[in-house]
Amino acid sequence: MVLIPEFASPEATDAGLSSLARGVVGSEILKIASEIRALKAKGEQICNLTVGDFDPAYFPIPKELLEGTRIALAEGHTNYPPSDGVLVLREALVRFYERELGLKYPVESVLVAGGARPLLYGAYRTLIDPGDVAVYPVPSWNNNHYAYLSGAKPVEIAVSAASNFFPTAEQIAPHLGVARTVFINSPLNPTGTVIDRDELTKIAKLIVEENARRHRSGSRPVYFIYDQVYWKLTFGGAKHHTPIELVPEVAPYTLLLDALSKSFCATGLRVGWGFMPPAIRKRMADILGHVGAWAPKAEQVASAALIDATDAAHAFQSSMKSKIKARLDAAHAGFMAMKSDGLPVDAIAPQGAIYLSARFDLIGKTIAGRALTTNEHIRKLVLEEAGLAIVPFQAFGLKEESGWFRLSVGAVSVEDIVAVFPRLRALMKAT
Repeated sequence: MVLIPEFASPEATDAGLSSLARGVVGSEILKIASEIRALKAKGEQICNLTVGDFDPAYFPIPKELLEGTRIALAEGHTNYPPSDGVLVLREALVRFYERELGLKYPVESVLVAGGARPLLYGAYRTLIDPGDVAVYPVPSWNNNHYAYLSGAKPVEIAVSAASNFFPTAEQIAPHLGVARTVFINSPLNPTGTVIDRDELTKIAKLIVEENARRHRSGSRPVYFIYDQVYWKLTFGGAKHHTPIELVPEVAPYTLLLDALSKSFCATGLRVGWGFMPPAIRKRMADILGHVGAWAPKAEQVASAALIDATDAAHAFQSSMKSKIKARLDAAHAGFMAMKSDGLPVDAIAPQGAIYLSARFDLIGKTIAGRALTTNEHIRKLVLEEAGLAIVPFQAFGLKEESGWFRLSVGAVSVEDIVAVFPRLRALMKAT
């Protein structure tokens, strides 16, 4: 037996690490989730609305996907898949986008990876050289981290409820002349809002016009990264649109990112895909291939069969959407009832994804002996005094202490949500 000497603390060894490693910031959401798990392990009563995931007890994956994966494993699909995705899945995805979105792509445009996350990171690594400008709104998911990891120069557009938490064409236009990439995610994580059709059209036209100018001058193009991983989850009058549907001329400059995870409650199966110009797809596949970011082969084979089983897929998604909407509606109704009673809260009616945007107008106030000057103060207050676990928009790059939070409903029951509001109401009455 070899006795391992005691290791120095991580802080003491930082001097031996790369500057990239020393500067990277871990996931704020995962840190909060770890805190919640520790509290629940102690027996605390927590309504956990933090991690953007699905609890299989409430949201199991489709039976066709479960059985399809088992069959694929039994058939021997346990070896390495092609680094850009198995052909049967890529072909199924081409049919899927033509059938569901009216977009007819060649199979050479499709790249499969281990979820949408490596595709977003891969887009940064494929398109951006250190110092290139990446334009994106805040709050938004992980752009600030990927800009850092790729050496991009970030141009962060702070958005608010006034614009449904999306950047406008007017806000983007001043930065377009120097941009290498423009990023938009709709429905949006963290806000659960959906971009306006007319505004998306204006943004796509701006990118087409800018690239026409660059083509004349021989400059590198600007690319539009459009993350639509939640596009199957829209509610009420909200409707999803793609920039290519609205402005077909933007297709040569657009990357559509998507995944099985949110459309089929399959977050742990790690099957994602992107539709993009074939030349970009080839280089991104090379980059992701070096880090083994492919999706497991059996899951790819099963995903192809599920995507082609149109009736089964639609039936699953109809039931799934109904359950998500019930949870979002319960949370929204709870906040609206408190607001109507004059309590300092607000929320945006559900539009898409699995998130509700809620605001606690508590900055500068004192509750339960606590002076509240930051969103983190509010987060701690509602967690410790009301048993409500939520994520501040600061975890998504927003710097303003505005009282806005993300509430994720995929891992709780309607009863869990309803039960937290008497505790929350009692706390808010103490203001």
